[in-house]
Amino acid sequence: MGTVLEITVDAEDTAAARTAIEACFARALELEAIFTTWNEESELARLNGDAGGKEREISSDLARILGDALELAAQTEGAFDPTVGPLVTLWRDARLSGRLPERPEIDSAQAAVGYGGIELDGEKARLARRGMAVDLGGFAKGWTLDRLGELLAERGIHRALLDFGQSSMYGLGRPSDAPAWRVLVRDPRGGYAGVVSLRDQSLSVSESFGESALVAGRRLGHVIDPRSARPLDRQTGAVVVAPSGAAAEAWSKALLVLAPEHALGMLEKAEGTEAMLLEPKGIRATPGFVAAVDFVVGEGARNVTAPDVPAP
Repeated sequence: MGTVLEITVDAEDTAAARTAIEACFARALELEAIFTTWNEESELARLNGDAGGKEREISSDLARILGDALELAAQTEGAFDPTVGPLVTLWRDARLSGRLPERPEIDSAQAAVGYGGIELDGEKARLARRGMAVDLGGFAKGWTLDRLGELLAERGIHRALLDFGQSSMYGLGRPSDAPAWRVLVRDPRGGYAGVVSLRDQSLSVSESFGESALVAGRRLGHVIDPRSARPLDRQTGAVVVAPSGAAAEAWSKALLVLAPEHALGMLEKAEGTEAMLLEPKGIRATPGFVAAVDFVVGEGARNVTAPDVPAP
């Protein structure tokens, strides 16, 4: 999935722990083979290739992740949209070529976007419009960590930390010698934002300029606003803690494109979900963020302005 997967297990039976970890890596590779769009033969790539055609049978894994993605797209008012694929391709090509797309190109790509075009019926799916393309790149890592957590629990392991490149994490239970898994959270603006404590919680860190490039004199990030059809051109970072990796991933992307006050307010309806926004002017957080993860601001954190976030 384009990053490093690290798994730490706290268990008395070392052999059983190693076997469980190996099973997790095998499962992650299995899921990647289904969801990747870099392989034209993957199940998701074939579904995208049939866009506008007949429905097709899909695996239970693909059906489950599509169903979860649709639910989260609705919860985020479309700020997270799994059908953003045509726009991702358009602006990726722009970054590579150094040429901004023309308005007709943008309009054409945007016309193919809209999660309502995913028709899902059990283990059958169809993309309603030609040119549609599902892209799970900003979502599949967290969703996969959920499945790996389930796998570990099934094998009797209840203390583990799963980490996809420090951007998607899941703390299963707690270590035997501490009340929670303490992890250092990077600050998309540079350095580290601080330390969070995870116990049966997922964390996602997203940034607008994670893969940015200068195109025609403009700095363009890799996160696309599916509503405006354009990449973000402002530096913003989002840290979200949620009961599931899928929810944390979806909300961390949505928070980047929504108006900050509106986005943080929406989270009041998302049970067990808290967030922190890191902007050039400072840090803003939901009222419950600090308590939810025992957040401690890093010594190098910049511009701490939120009243509920303790200063370093």
